[in-house]
Amino acid sequence: MPGLFKRTLFALISALSFASFILILVAMGTPKWMTGKILCKTGAELVNATDPELIKFMGEIYYGLFGGGKMRKCGLGGRHSKFTIFPHLVKQLNTSLHLVIIFFLCAAFSSALASLGFCVFNIIKVPYQAIHGPAGIALWNFLAGGFAVLASTSFMAAVKLHNLTERIANFRENIFQFVILEEQYEDSFWLCIVSAAIHGVNLLLVAISEIRFPSLKTKTEEANVTAEDIMY
Repeated sequence: MPGLFKRTLFALISALSFASFILILVAMGTPKWMTGKILCKTGAELVNATDPELIKFMGEIYYGLFGGGKMRKCGLGGRHSKFTIFPHLVKQLNTSLHLVIIFFLCAAFSSALASLGFCVFNIIKVPYQAIHGPAGIALWNFLAGGFAVLASTSFMAAVKLHNLTERIANFRENIFQFVILEEQYEDSFWLCIVSAAIHGVNLLLVAISEIRFPSLKTKTEEANVTAEDIMY
């Protein structure tokens, strides 16, 4: 069984891996990855709205991986609506990229669970193969962190390169056209970044667990045997 120092580090790594697993699940289940302000361009052009009047045509939008909502303003007050990405809206997006993001996140939390299992295995018994030792823990943490980073960068690519927010805002809008005034990444997106950072910390802890500290040994004093000791 590993020493107390290693077992403590493995317990900490397992706790962090479980926290990463929870963070990714929360991120996937919440609908606020991105928020933004949208302008009803068609309505503003119809009435030749000037700057003070544009506020009547500015709405809001938020969305995640599976759904979201928006408040559209086209001069007649705000109207709230909700939408789901699957099964219809995803066809208007870059379908393959959106599915890749979900796949990366699923792979990330699966690897985080594998890291948790390997840590528990290393705490309770001595590994009989190298892959079950610190090398295995490092491997799964590297995969989990890498998949979380890939998911985050893929989502950013969908937003910036494929106009994700604008496509969602104009979904099923046959009369009005909306343009994006402002975009902001929200908490669910940053949870994925935190998850990747957690696995980076885990890799550092695995490296620390391999450090062999010098053991302190008490030097035994040499006995000075004298003639008096022999007599007694």
